Amino acid sequence: MRVHAKRAGVLLGGLMAPALSTADWTLNMSPGVTGTSNDIFSLHMTILWICVVIGVVVFGIMFWSIFAHRKSPDRKPANFHENTLVEILWTIIPLVILVVMAIPATATLVDMYDTTEADVDIKVTGYQWRWKYDYINDDFGYFSNISTSDDEIYNRTEKSENYLLDVDNPMVVPVGAKVRLLLTANDVIHSWWVPEFGIKKDAIPGFINEAWTRVDEPGIYRGQCTELCGVKHGFMPVVVKAVPQDEYDDWVAEQKEAAQRERELTQKDWTMEELMERGEKAYASACASCHQADGSGSPPAFPALKGSQIALEDMDAHLDVVVNGVSGTAMQAFGDQLSEVDLAAVITYERNAWGNDTGEMVTPKEVFEYKNQE
Repeated sequence: MRVHAKRAGVLLGGLMAPALSTADWTLNMSPGVTGTSNDIFSLHMTILWICVVIGVVVFGIMFWSIFAHRKSPDRKPANFHENTLVEILWTIIPLVILVVMAIPATATLVDMYDTTEADVDIKVTGYQWRWKYDYINDDFGYFSNISTSDDEIYNRTEKSENYLLDVDNPMVVPVGAKVRLLLTANDVIHSWWVPEFGIKKDAIPGFINEAWTRVDEPGIYRGQCTELCGVKHGFMPVVVKAVPQDEYDDWVAEQKEAAQRERELTQKDWTMEELMERGEKAYASACASCHQADGSGSPPAFPALKGSQIALEDMDAHLDVVVNGVSGTAMQAFGDQLSEVDLAAVITYERNAWGNDTGEMVTPKEVFEYKNQE
């Protein structure tokens, strides 16, 4: 029995030691990089110290009363029923404390919800399981997908410093500018959270929530979706890059030019090789999380595309499924998520990858015509 207990103790210690030695923890909130987050931190500390004082006073009186009025053989206890003064005091004092706490809390909340006079407006849309950022004033947008490799996720290689917190396209904002965020979702409820901004706001289908931030320091700030949104909920990071205004202006100009070039690509005559190359990238970004990189799927929720009827037979049916989705299933409508070029590329890729080899391709022009005839 002693041997088994000793072995169990060693095993338990071995299991707990890595967690205890590598855990990154703190006893308090930390100040952020925005005025709002610092106001929240200051409010937190103010309320904390008020609670500490209340606790010291209440427990001090309680312990003093226990000691001073303990039962003794030579003491006769007082006999009274009520005390008007005491009852007035223990009603007024808590009321005053609540008012004192409410004043800074109300001021902070009013400031948090004041989204007027913004310099930049960004629409944030949650999808399973990625974010889309539309820069409303500049007429361009893009998706932000997790960039952590499958090798890291499945423990085939060492995990990076920002494991599950890296994306291919971060949100970019200018330092010192007021940025208004309009948050919604395309499928289920998500929640956009960046702790250093002091922002955590739900993204709800059919509803728009507002938030704002003004980042004071250049840098890269990370967060996550904090609403259970499906099997890949833990693979939906948020990354925001804050840059100086001049650098931001140059980036916006580049994005607008790229968006214009993307629109012009619809009229290009594409070859099978070009569509397959682009389709592989589009599939990895938009489809592989559900249907797997090798097209094997995760039945029954996410059927296989390798050797499937939809990818081998009727082209129009395949196009309809990708563009419009399938009602009542996990298959989303990608008509508004992907460009005509990416839609054509991913359909062509699915019909010719993993041994499907139909030899068929669909062009961006055909996708454009199909969407406009609906």
